[in-house]
Amino acid sequence: MRYLVLEDGSVYQGEGFGADFETDGEVVFTTGMTGYQEAITDQSYANQILVFTNPLIGNYGVTLADFESIKPEVKGVICHQVARRPDNWRMQASLPEFLKQIGVPGIQGIDTRALVKKLRIYGTLKGRIANNVEDANEIAQELKSKNVTRGIIATVSTKTAYPVPGSKRNIVVIDFGIKHSILRELAKRDCNCFVLPYTATAQEVLNMHPDGVLLSNGPGDPLEMMEAAEMVRKIEQVVPVFGICMGHQVFALANGAQTYKMKFGHRGFNHPVREIATGNIGFTSQNHGYAVDPESIPADLMVTHVEVNDGTVEGLRHKRYPAFSVQFHPDATPGPHDEESLFDDFMDMIDQRKEAEQNA
Repeated sequence: MRYLVLEDGSVYQGEGFGADFETDGEVVFTTGMTGYQEAITDQSYANQILVFTNPLIGNYGVTLADFESIKPEVKGVICHQVARRPDNWRMQASLPEFLKQIGVPGIQGIDTRALVKKLRIYGTLKGRIANNVEDANEIAQELKSKNVTRGIIATVSTKTAYPVPGSKRNIVVIDFGIKHSILRELAKRDCNCFVLPYTATAQEVLNMHPDGVLLSNGPGDPLEMMEAAEMVRKIEQVVPVFGICMGHQVFALANGAQTYKMKFGHRGFNHPVREIATGNIGFTSQNHGYAVDPESIPADLMVTHVEVNDGTVEGLRHKRYPAFSVQFHPDATPGPHDEESLFDDFMDMIDQRKEAEQNA
């Protein structure tokens, strides 16, 4: 048997799979019905215990081609049932085998509906995956005193710069915990990319002579990224900027807006987002526990997208500089590709800026 103990003292009993050890993390849930491998390898789930609302996962196994990171930092996986006989022509391992390889424990057999209902009512809770539970209250008190996500971007961001070669536009990518699918979208457009650590200074970025700068997704509290926000404040005056997820929040902070922690966040591949200018609604892939405070948005920024269900700010654009951001993942993977054209908008923004400079 294996147990999930929450910081409120509640205990859920199930059957263990994957790696066989105990771990602590922030317990969050995703509403995606597919894409379990991409979710598990998404670094935005770093230091979190991921609960799948879909009752069955693992039915098509795991394949290296679908990884969103090489060394995932998710702390645990919880589901109602893992497929006993996965089958797919691309499959290279089963989900339990994969979790064992990367050192992530899992639990199946839990009433995930009851667990998710608790998280929706009381908000995100810290939890421990344990092999034995002698004193749940003692574990709960220990969990309450922990900060399980502080400084996590330092763990998932690249330590050294590296290239993703192409032959067209030079793009500097700031890595807050980037998904491979973002790099794939840039590769589709034959961009010549340089991926830099989240600690990169404005001068280090500009020394790469970029045509544009992309701010990636990532885990944790955006308020820990104020140095990165200062970097963005300087470079947005010089080169076009596109922020995604954590990059969106850092872009907001760079221009004087504020962020806040959501009750239980947006995680899944079915979030409807309205583009204010056109009224068009696209379904999006999302994974974030923080959002931009709409009351704090300064005059230099305009809101471009909002979440249909709760009105969360989902997009921003600078009124004076060629810079914009979105809270969702236009790269999807998995999820709908309704907003994939935002990468083309970024390319157009770069080209218009270069043309204007040449004609000046």
